Order: sequence, then C-alpha cells, then structure tokens
Amino acid sequence: MRVLLIDDHALVRKGVEELLRSRGVDVVASAGSGDEGIKAAVELKPDIILLDIKMPGMTGIETLRKLRDLGVTTPVLMLTMSRDDADLHGALRSGAQGYLLKDMDPEELVPALKVAMSGGNVVAKEMADTLARLVQGKARLGEPARQNAPIADLTPRETEILIHLAEGQSNKMIARDLDITDGTVKLHVKSILRKLGMRSRVEAAVFAVEHGFGRKKDGTY
Repeated sequence: MRVLLIDDHALVRKGVEELLRSRGVDVVASAGSGDEGIKAAVELKPDIILLDIKMPGMTGIETLRKLRDLGVTTPVLMLTMSRDDADLHGALRSGAQGYLLKDMDPEELVPALKVAMSGGNVVAKEMADTLARLVQGKARLGEPARQNAPIADLTPRETEILIHLAEGQSNKMIARDLDITDGTVKLHVKSILRKLGMRSRVEAAVFAVEHGFGRKKDGTY
C-alpha cells in the first residue's frame, strides 16, 4: 500500500508517517500544502491519499476538488480534527472516500485504509449522527436537493449496484453477491456516478438512501 500524506502541520505528518511505516505501509511522500500534494499525487500515483481539511491557502476540500477535476481517481480519506457538519458534507460531496478524525485510535488507521483500498467507505463513528442527518435530508447546508437526478437512466444492473452501495457494501462484497468481478463493479460504479452527476460513491449512497434504495448503516457507506 502506497500512501500520500497531505497536512500542513509537520509534527502531524511526522507522527502519521512513523505510525504507518511501523506497520509496513509505504509513505511515498509527505506534503505540507495542497499544491505540493496535488503535484505529488499526479507524479507518484499513490494507492491512497490522507488529506487534512484545515490548511492555509488551499484547503483540504479545495485540494480534493482540484484532484478530482484533474482526473485523479485515487481514494482520498480526510484526516482532520474538524467535527463540523459542513466539512463532512463538503468532503463527501467533493469525492472523499472517507472521513477520519486525528484523535482516532492509532490501531484503527491502517484497517480504515484497507477498507478504502477495497472500495469501501469509512466515516468516523463520532460523525455517525451528522452522517445520519445528512442521509435523512436534515443537513443540506444551503444546497438544494437533487430532485431530477436521472435515476431512470440507470440500467437494471446499475440500479442493483446502487442498492448495494446504499447498504454500505464494498466492491468486493458487491462482486461476490452478484457473482461478477471487482473490475466490473468498478465500471458500473463509475457509470452510476457519471449518470447521477456525483463525485463519490458516498454521495451516491446518501442519495440512494434518500430515495428509498437501501438501508442506512451507522458510520459506513
């Protein structure tokens, strides 16, 4: 597993880097700003990115949006101290695959990375209530609901996979349940996101739950 770490605090970068390397994880680069992180992501093509939110200049969410705009599809997990509803909402809407808190148990970090690597999504359990409010439509934060997302454009298989996304299943779990390959699931998920005009599977899962496609599972989508 090759990880890129983006955080403006040198002490945090050093600590996380040592933690990951002590567990056999390859930290390919440690960037102190969004600009540096974007350059490293494009050049080094890491397997996963750990990204802070509260950074001077280009914030973490702005960095994430820029990465997605550049076509970088690498899974991104936000690693932050922020428990702000708006930050969680903004991160998920911008394409983050997870939202972790810096005061999490250190032993939980590598498993979270592995979940993301397998196609799953992880949100800190402390943010489960915020995520639940988002799913239930109570945390719109000034953004209009997507009333006319083209659900009808989804194929039967894509609709089936959307249901599995709403239930928090990873690509491997979906592939096993539907007796198809991981690669096929990835292609379907990409098509679903394109048709719904969304940036991340988390956002698609929230949308699916809002429209009755599946059951909410605490903390993971």
